[in-house]
Amino acid sequence: MRVVNEHHASKARLADPTGNGFLLLAAEVGDQFGPLPRPSAPRRRILARIGPLSERLAERPDVLEATVFRAALRPPGEGAQILRGAGVRPARFDVVVLVRTESVAALAAIRTDPAWRELAGLLGESARRTHLVAASSPARIGDVDHGPDHWFLFNYFYGDDPRTVHDIWEYTAGWFQRKTALPNSVPLRPLPGELADYTLINHASWPALRTFLPGLLFRPTFRSFVLANFAANGIAAQPIIYRRLP
Repeated sequence: MRVVNEHHASKARLADPTGNGFLLLAAEVGDQFGPLPRPSAPRRRILARIGPLSERLAERPDVLEATVFRAALRPPGEGAQILRGAGVRPARFDVVVLVRTESVAALAAIRTDPAWRELAGLLGESARRTHLVAASSPARIGDVDHGPDHWFLFNYFYGDDPRTVHDIWEYTAGWFQRKTALPNSVPLRPLPGELADYTLINHASWPALRTFLPGLLFRPTFRSFVLANFAANGIAAQPIIYRRLP
């Protein structure tokens, strides 16, 4: 691992990890116009159908949360050439379903639940592409607050070395804590045998857009430290900002 501009480096302040399991299903349904998703009737229809199914999943005693997100903004990222070289498709997911369970062991039962099967089938039929992964979390700043007014991040990281990706996440998450008052973050690591196109998927939230967006646009160290460290370590970072389905 190489840390560039070390004078800006400070690891994130972390809480103890949890034993929660995570089932993430991301789908590419609509199109993008630059950093913004285009209005999409198919996306609206699919969100209206999968919302009630996620509510059914949330009623299970082994499910802590089942949340549906729609894309709102794609901030600057890093690593298109890295993805091409590895044969990994870019993340362009405008719909995400995230189920958090009491334990990793509970994930197998979720996958057999009729509501999950129907939800996954609907997205599979409607989307150009889906990405399904069962994951654990190796670390956390804090559990993500899924309040209805928050802005949510899923950052789809790719890198050859999972340890390096995790370590660079700790340094860049530290930057976000200091510069954007990042209150929470839970990186998701694919379980053994799961699809691992994305080595780590970081999930986080902020209570307001003004908390973090100016830092991405106007702070020079976002590029000279955050993006530069991704590039120096061969990591593709593909952040997408989402809103929660009411």
